[in-house]
Amino acid sequence: MEPNFHNIFDVHAHYYDEWFDEDRESLFELLPQKGVCNVINAAVDLETAETIKNYSEKADYFYFAAGFHPENLENLPEDYLERLKPYLSHKKCVALGEIGLDYYWDIPKDKQKKVFEEQLVLAKELDIPVIVHDREAHGDTMEMLRKYKPKGILHCFSGSVEMMREVVKLGMSISLGGVVTFKNAKHSVNVSSVIPLDRLMLETDAPYMAPVPFRGKRCDSSMIIYCAKKIAELRGLPTQKLLDITKENAEKMFLK
Repeated sequence: MEPNFHNIFDVHAHYYDEWFDEDRESLFELLPQKGVCNVINAAVDLETAETIKNYSEKADYFYFAAGFHPENLENLPEDYLERLKPYLSHKKCVALGEIGLDYYWDIPKDKQKKVFEEQLVLAKELDIPVIVHDREAHGDTMEMLRKYKPKGILHCFSGSVEMMREVVKLGMSISLGGVVTFKNAKHSVNVSSVIPLDRLMLETDAPYMAPVPFRGKRCDSSMIIYCAKKIAELRGLPTQKLLDITKENAEKMFLK
């Protein structure tokens, strides 16, 4: 029988996704019973920001981030920064995100970089952390982060140990999720083995990236324990100790 873990802080989820439509309300009630203490829902545009703002007003343990994801720029309003500001000033909004670069998809890179940069500037002006998406765009992502030195995290980190060390030098943190349990996850395993523990957080990217043994199924925040177990094993720590450390790190970054 699984031990009862607690202090599960999921710094990155998408509970507005249609995969949760059938049982969203019951799941929201169930997660705290499974040891989940906090969740940060990440928006990808204004519509999702409105939805997750509402979730955060209904559930104490929910917080949210508002921003424009690089895959959601097609109908970007000209005044998008002004329209983001009311969300960013909400008492339960803890970050500007999910923002960044995604070169996997055929989305104009110049536009991606422009919007990423404009949102980084806004985050600096408002003194709010960022949640950064970086998919197959390590070089340009790091160039932006070196330029603006935001506080925040690179979520679902997929870079090398060398890149992680540069991120840490810039004063940022990383979050890791289910990928660390995958057989081919050399980068994630190597990074999680050596990252300073005070710069590590845990996430799900729910409903995506479910860990082994749930790979390919819908992910939720309670499944972080499988990622935590793997990293704790690599670090020679009890799983609960790792959950305690990553919760404290997330609280320092986002809630204080």
